[in-house]
Amino acid sequence: MHDHHDGPEDGDIVAPPPKIPVPDHVAEAIRTLIRWTGDDPDREGLLDTPQRVARAWREYCAGYGDDPSHHLSRVFEEVGGYDEIVLLKDIPFQSHCEHHMAPITGKASIAYLPRNHVVGISKLARVLHAFARRLQVQERLTAEVADCIWNHLHPQGVAVVIEAQHGCMTGRGVRTPGVGMVTSRMMGVFREDERSRAEVLKLMGY
Repeated sequence: MHDHHDGPEDGDIVAPPPKIPVPDHVAEAIRTLIRWTGDDPDREGLLDTPQRVARAWREYCAGYGDDPSHHLSRVFEEVGGYDEIVLLKDIPFQSHCEHHMAPITGKASIAYLPRNHVVGISKLARVLHAFARRLQVQERLTAEVADCIWNHLHPQGVAVVIEAQHGCMTGRGVRTPGVGMVTSRMMGVFREDERSRAEVLKLMGY
């Protein structure tokens, strides 16, 4: 007697999701860029590149179709009297800068001090990714994540610290690999009370 499985059996082939269609003018724009760099978009290795690049950028920028506040809409009020800091530390993320469309790769730590309810911890990461998967600058990304949590959870305090490397510095221009940029936004008690701010930064490892 076999156990019932909802998913595919071992050895079953699962079809990949259907590829989104790429408009001709988008593919042609990428072909133009390839040509402008000095390569031939008609050579074998580059024939499918415009479609791949276009689909990749739809994925990189999926945050435009994601409402970050939606992830904070379900809260839990029965927390057993818990009233200490909630922290999600070192969340990896990737974004792209709006100036050169180069990768921004880093990690974020997000903390809040609940007032009378909490949210599922994974939702903090979802808020980060919803904003990160857009063309960004790190300063704005930091502020957007903090403001979203502040405005929708109404906690006593919010702290967001982001540390990232920027492809526009590592791969072009001054070309300084290994240099990280740190931005932070403190709100509520973490901004107003020095001891609370020091506590949350210590928990984050700063």
